[in-house]
Amino acid sequence: MQLDYLMICFDAEMEPKAMMDMSLIPHSDPIDIALGSSSDNTTTPPKRKKTMTSVFLKYFETAPDSKTRKCKLCGQSYSIATATGNLGRHLNNRHPGYDKASSDVATTSAPPPQTPPVAVKPSPSQSKAPQLDYDHLNWLVLKWLSLSSLPPSTVDQTWLRNSFKFLNPSVQLWPSEKYKAVLKEVFRSMQGDVKTSLEHVHSRVSLTLSFWSSYESIFYMSVTGHWIDENWSSHRLLLEICRIPYPSGGSEIYASLLKVLKMFAIEDRVLCCTHDNSENAIHACHSLKEYLDGQKVLPFSYIPCSAQTLNDIIDEGLATIKPIISKIREFTQELNASLELSDDFVQLTTAYQEGNWKLPIDASSRWSGNYQMVNILCKAGKSLDSVIRKNEECLENRMVLSSAEKNAVSIVHSYLDLDSFHKTTDDMCTNKDLTVGLALLFMDNISEMITTCQKSCHNPDWLRTCAENMSQKARSYNTQVSNVFTYITAVLDPRIKTEYIPETLNLASYIDEARVHFIRNYASPHFTSSLASGYRPHQEIDEGGGNISFAEEIARRKRRGSMSNSNAVDELTQYLSESIVPMQTDVLDWWKGNSGRYPRLSNMARDFLAVQATSAAPEEIFCVRGEEIDKQKYCMPHDSTQSVLCIRSWIEGGMKLKFKSTEIDYERLMELAATVAADNSDKNQHKRDYS
Repeated sequence: MQLDYLMICFDAEMEPKAMMDMSLIPHSDPIDIALGSSSDNTTTPPKRKKTMTSVFLKYFETAPDSKTRKCKLCGQSYSIATATGNLGRHLNNRHPGYDKASSDVATTSAPPPQTPPVAVKPSPSQSKAPQLDYDHLNWLVLKWLSLSSLPPSTVDQTWLRNSFKFLNPSVQLWPSEKYKAVLKEVFRSMQGDVKTSLEHVHSRVSLTLSFWSSYESIFYMSVTGHWIDENWSSHRLLLEICRIPYPSGGSEIYASLLKVLKMFAIEDRVLCCTHDNSENAIHACHSLKEYLDGQKVLPFSYIPCSAQTLNDIIDEGLATIKPIISKIREFTQELNASLELSDDFVQLTTAYQEGNWKLPIDASSRWSGNYQMVNILCKAGKSLDSVIRKNEECLENRMVLSSAEKNAVSIVHSYLDLDSFHKTTDDMCTNKDLTVGLALLFMDNISEMITTCQKSCHNPDWLRTCAENMSQKARSYNTQVSNVFTYITAVLDPRIKTEYIPETLNLASYIDEARVHFIRNYASPHFTSSLASGYRPHQEIDEGGGNISFAEEIARRKRRGSMSNSNAVDELTQYLSESIVPMQTDVLDWWKGNSGRYPRLSNMARDFLAVQATSAAPEEIFCVRGEEIDKQKYCMPHDSTQSVLCIRSWIEGGMKLKFKSTEIDYERLMELAATVAADNSDKNQHKRDYS
């Protein structure tokens, strides 16, 4: 939400209005959130007179000792003997436009405590137009702070408060401490809804972990839950943002992660955790697996982030030309900032037929920006040189690239096939069905590309060294994902199955283990229910109406279990024997339409397809969006990090902002604010027409 979104509540000549529908805003005594209405005074203030009269005094209040006067707009104090002319100059200099606002200025800096409002149905004569309480602006500011990832201290900026005062002196923003207190209460209320949501989840839950440090050198971890519901809709929900205590190693991460699982009561329902590839995260996930295995809950596993692995592989490939990329980035930043340079570049690329370039060009330090830097040199090299030569004075010679530098970039671009890397990352960013199986397909193709580069006899030694370093990163990833758990997750993607599984993962032993896991955990409804509710022996009745022996009861159960297992194996065999579906197929829609054919296998698919191939959205790892998010997290103070970032994620995920037990109806609030603004605009136009 942008700041100008808040301005809808105001008009250039807007008059104070009485209280809007107070049912939109909850009453909250404990934090003393003032929701009082502005007084209804529509009298137009008299025009300023040239003589020294008391026209200015109504904007000042006299102190109890009768020795000073204090400005009602900013709190500035003056001696009681100060001439009214000086008071007038204060108003003109500090509060321009004050005389166009209402003459009824609040007499105190904060509204008095209010009793809970009573909703009264307006009479026809009273319902001509909705009216707005300016204090409701504070709830819009609160949402703006959350969605913009801004700390509450933002509202203490003098320029911001004076901007609202300029629009209307009656506006009273809450102090930052009150915003902070309200945000914490909103966080607690919405976190309760998160817990309730998880209580109604009947499938397994998978996790993703993300880590960062703030400007205060505080280390944080975010834990996000993922699951698929009975209607085959995927869900993503931020559970918690934790401060990891010093020394912020694997043990501390494990303790914080286990605390989150217990807080949300999902430690017995967690299927998998996708981490960010860091050593500490791997250690924490390993400790969690040992704990869960000791609790004898259903199997748990953890996998690395495929996007982060690919990003590390690309960084190894660009390592030798990073200084050259930095020089091109410096040129690009100047290009983006100068209209003259931009025009020259566009004209030259057209003249040299070096493609159509969309400005501004991505100059971020992420892979998307690095790729663009290489592209400029390799695909618009003539235009680049011409712009630099033409503007030598402002660009200086430091941006001129030597022939050796140009050649090095050209070799990396060609032999590492950076275009294919970019296509891969672009597909990962835009594919809404980035399953583990599809990620394995991408990574397998990357490994083949690296191997081809390694085997080429035409590449220089330094490039083969880069390729070897890239290959080591790829092998490390393949080693971590080579297990039956990843195999099951991949083959349950109907676009992948066993046909597109990498050779290192497509082992005969894995299909046998997959069948065992399927039969043990999904094939027998009786077995599954027994795990959930415990074993309760009961008497069965024979055909003659008498009780049967316990031995016969066991035999019947075994016969039923054998038939059930046979049918279950047939489901898995039939599924794997059928042809794969096209890549553009919606995986969840496919399973929703075929769950009747595979009633047991579909339950396993619903669990395993919730496993995430990446620990964060790929565009946050590869694109400039990631830089923006990193900056917001880095700049957030500790006392607001958890509440602001969690509330933002929950709102963006579709949850309603809630204060205690009341949802804040922002849509209705904005509708009424817009109506009031339009009504005042019409009134002002009417006055001008008849003046």
